[in-house]
Amino acid sequence: MTVGQLWTALLTLTRKEASRVLRIWPQTLVPPVVTTSLYFVIFGSLIGSRIGSMGGRQYMDFIVPGLVMMAVITNSYANVSSSFFSAKFQRNVEEMLVSPMPSAIILLGYVLGGVLRGLAVGVVVAIVALLFSNVTVVNWPLSIVMMLGTSVLFSLAGFFNALFARTFDDISIIPTFVLTPLTYLGGVFFSITLLPDFWQSIARINPILYMIDGFRLGVLGTSDIDVRLSIVVVLTFITVMFVADLVLLKRGYRLRS
Repeated sequence: MTVGQLWTALLTLTRKEASRVLRIWPQTLVPPVVTTSLYFVIFGSLIGSRIGSMGGRQYMDFIVPGLVMMAVITNSYANVSSSFFSAKFQRNVEEMLVSPMPSAIILLGYVLGGVLRGLAVGVVVAIVALLFSNVTVVNWPLSIVMMLGTSVLFSLAGFFNALFARTFDDISIIPTFVLTPLTYLGGVFFSITLLPDFWQSIARINPILYMIDGFRLGVLGTSDIDVRLSIVVVLTFITVMFVADLVLLKRGYRLRS
């Protein structure tokens, strides 16, 4: 395929994924807004008023970056895992596999769709956050890099989950029993400096902590972890997941009947 044909294939697949997100917007965009509003009311207004400050900022402001990143993570992951598995289930993916379109373009198309949804929901949640807090972004480049990198990573992770999934139930296992616990323990609602030294060491094993903390540094200017380490963690996981997804896709793992 020529460069123009590759570009057309990528845009077409990305446009299909984007139109899917917009077509079912009551399922993709509305629930995160409602959930985030409840988090702000319960944890920010009611509980936060009693906690006071954390990390040198008001508790309401402190949880804003974590809630935005939680929305980005869950929506990027869910979009790709559900969309690609649906293509497997309906046998649509077989048509792409027999086409001249390279596996890398197929992977990038689905990942870009997940990134678009993740970033769109992240922006909407950030707008909702302005109704409850007075947060202003300290470092825009760092904030964008961390949000974009995290969205790419979990879009790749969602693709990986969809490759292995045999039923629709398999799509929900990882988010429920792995992704959600790691996200809640990744510093969304608390600073790891509150933990004893032993539990701080355990918390540092969680890769999501580095993503949320790096984004919090970009937004609020406060951090518990060296931002350089956060960026390295994100780039390392992106590289590993991309290579793993691409190898499995080229082999047609659990895709060909």
